[in-house]
Amino acid sequence: MLVRLIYASRVASSVTRADVDAILACSQRNNARVGVTGALCFTGTMFLQCLEGGRQAVNEVYHRIAGDPRHRDPALLSFEEIVAREFGDWAMGYVGHTPDNRALFLKYCPHAEFDPYAMSAASVRALLAELLGVAQWRGK
Repeated sequence: MLVRLIYASRVASSVTRADVDAILACSQRNNARVGVTGALCFTGTMFLQCLEGGRQAVNEVYHRIAGDPRHRDPALLSFEEIVAREFGDWAMGYVGHTPDNRALFLKYCPHAEFDPYAMSAASVRALLAELLGVAQWRGK
């Protein structure tokens, strides 16, 4: 059975751009090995991530992330069974909060600043679907 898990977390104050690059490299390597695909959005202060794959593998990846000190206040935003992956081409795609992408991040958020904690699960899924189609991704 395939599942999709979407979570948000606040970025620990000690996290650098090099740390984010290391997270991506590690995720791409480890996720490919266990059949997990997905995407990571990074705004500088927040992570929003989608993980897709088998239920056990996705849960194991999420629990490792939740225990990682680079992530603060992890919150599960959506967990659902799916029939097909949206991010099947990526062991872990990445999109940053660039000026080009900023409007998309805010389109689905009820606040002037991007806050995935305040978004509905449907809004988060719609944001990721739109980002998949038009945002500037790295890691495909």
